[in-house]
Amino acid sequence: MKKVNNSLHTSHFSSPFHIVKRDDIVWWKAWMFRVISVILALIVCGVITISLTGINPVKMYLTMIEGAVGTTRLVWNLFQNTAILLCVSLAVTPAFKMRFWNIGAEGQVLIGGLATATCMIFLGGTMPTPLLILVMLVLSILAGAVWGLVPAYFKTRFNSNETLFTLMMNYIAIQIVAYFTLEWSVPKGSGTPRTLEMGQLPALFGQKYLINIIIVVIITVIMYIYLKYSKQGYEISVVGESENTAKYIGISVKKVMLRTMAISGAICGIAGFLLVAGTDHSLKSDTAGGRGFTAIMVSWLGKFNPLFMILTSFLIVFLQKGASKISEVYRLNPSFSDIITGIIIFFIIGSEFFINYKLKSNKKETEAERC
Repeated sequence: MKKVNNSLHTSHFSSPFHIVKRDDIVWWKAWMFRVISVILALIVCGVITISLTGINPVKMYLTMIEGAVGTTRLVWNLFQNTAILLCVSLAVTPAFKMRFWNIGAEGQVLIGGLATATCMIFLGGTMPTPLLILVMLVLSILAGAVWGLVPAYFKTRFNSNETLFTLMMNYIAIQIVAYFTLEWSVPKGSGTPRTLEMGQLPALFGQKYLINIIIVVIITVIMYIYLKYSKQGYEISVVGESENTAKYIGISVKKVMLRTMAISGAICGIAGFLLVAGTDHSLKSDTAGGRGFTAIMVSWLGKFNPLFMILTSFLIVFLQKGASKISEVYRLNPSFSDIITGIIIFFIIGSEFFINYKLKSNKKETEAERC
């Protein structure tokens, strides 16, 4: 009797579907899911746009494209912002692949930018510009690496929670930069960021952002080779899969964590260098612009693959630039453009679920149990 009751209870309340992890899916099917998700997102955004504003969604999308790539200046600006976001995304990727949740990229970028600004203010004019730029780059890398090593050390020494630790270090970095921004403001104490003229990255072939882009392309290639073909990249993968397995085959987990976080922080330092010396020519507490958090999404959507991350970085920046143009042209609340961007990104992220998992009917299993 007890068995009969359990059977009835299970059949009455059991779900008609259950989630099953897919086997490796061929690349074209994965991209088909992504393309379909974007199309569905555009349809949903169109419906919402008509419902809330009455604006023709086709015109809105054309405005979005115009806002992102409508002029040569906008195209270069798009590439520049894509490069910076990609740089930060490349920085957090080794740590994430190792399952070390580095949420502190925002702070590491700011500390790298602070090192760059310090050199530009105090060493500018004391040495040739090429040497000054080299010193700025080296010190930014070191500053970012040290900032990344701090949470890694506490993780390996005291098993601290790296997510909270790196997150809290963001706020420390923000306040440090805010203090020096105020100290260096012109006039002093006004809060107006000081323009940093000495040590700016020069224009290349008439394009002031080209050096930034080239540097990030080089980092992307190096990171792809490092993660896929180097011994250290293999160690990162093994530690990410299982620390016990890594220890069993003789890998020093602590050493890998420290080294990987130093690399992660160093690349964030380079991003700070590019922002201060190559883009903004000033330092503010919002210089990183939230890229440290957006980079987390880019890294995950790109499956920790630097080449795929180029596409995801471009897509997110394109949406941000285009959505901003929509608000400007149609005089909409800026939050509306964020809604449009959020819906599209939500659908793209949702497509990853269907790429990795599938819904399987419980009907056959129920019939088998009855038999």
